[in-house]
Amino acid sequence: MAVASTSLVSQLSGPKTLSYSNFSGLRRSCPKLDQSQSLSTTQSLFEHLHLSSSRKPSRGVVAMAGTGKFFVGGNWKCNGTKDSITKLVADLNSAKLEADVDVVVAPPFVYLDLVKSSLTDRIEISAQNSWVGKGGAFTGEISVEQLKDIGCKWVILGHSERRHVIGEDDQFIGKKAAYALNEGLGVIACIGEKLEERESGKTFDVCYQQLKAFADAVPSWENVVIAYEPVWAIGTGKVASPQQAQEVHVAIRDWLKNNVSADVASKIRIIYGGSVNGGNSAELAKEEDIDGFLVGGASLKGPEFATIINSVTSKKVAA
Repeated sequence: MAVASTSLVSQLSGPKTLSYSNFSGLRRSCPKLDQSQSLSTTQSLFEHLHLSSSRKPSRGVVAMAGTGKFFVGGNWKCNGTKDSITKLVADLNSAKLEADVDVVVAPPFVYLDLVKSSLTDRIEISAQNSWVGKGGAFTGEISVEQLKDIGCKWVILGHSERRHVIGEDDQFIGKKAAYALNEGLGVIACIGEKLEERESGKTFDVCYQQLKAFADAVPSWENVVIAYEPVWAIGTGKVASPQQAQEVHVAIRDWLKNNVSADVASKIRIIYGGSVNGGNSAELAKEEDIDGFLVGGASLKGPEFATIINSVTSKKVAA
């Protein structure tokens, strides 16, 4: 029995159907067709999709593959009950997982201790959020110190649902990341553009701005994993093509090389999130700069999450 998932995507991503007719997703494009051409609508759409997903990275981005270990995180969000999570943990405990993958799951706060006490040590525990400083009179918040006390190793910060539903801004998220890292928690730092930002060709700009807020605040990148999660793909069933995801991952790594250091750019893991499932993870994993996944709904199904984790075998074949 899988844990049921409820998505807030209708509040986040706007229209259910993406319009590809006049944008590449990274910067505005206005292709002009020869009037003498008699292309069908279907053929035109196919060719434009092919061009926008496979063309070389824009803005002089130079490919530079990462060297970090494959990383897969499961974000359970606000889903589950004691019974369904106990079943999910049992499924994960019995799954056969590839050895060379770092695996993390992020249960709801109220089940962190339950999961930590019953889940195999092979899988580490993450929180879904943490407070910006030391605990105290902050109703409803969870401090880094409390998370460490129950055995959490990671925290997800900057997720689009925190940004666009709760209203956290870039600087606040950067401060939270800095505090967590200073106190010894690893940070899964989420970035990504909304649908209208992709349509208007602002994908790189949005990602760079969000990256800069982390870069301005964090003391070190050693325990940071970057999760690129285009908001239009979260919970919608629409996933970026492997080429689209790879192009943004290359751009992120290039930004880090130019603005942080070549060493950080090479070592940091950049994972993809946005409707990743057991059916598409293998193809995504083949891309050189996709170093793993942050998984939502599919992580609530033990066998499917195991399939995603084991997609590292596709990375090995591609290499």
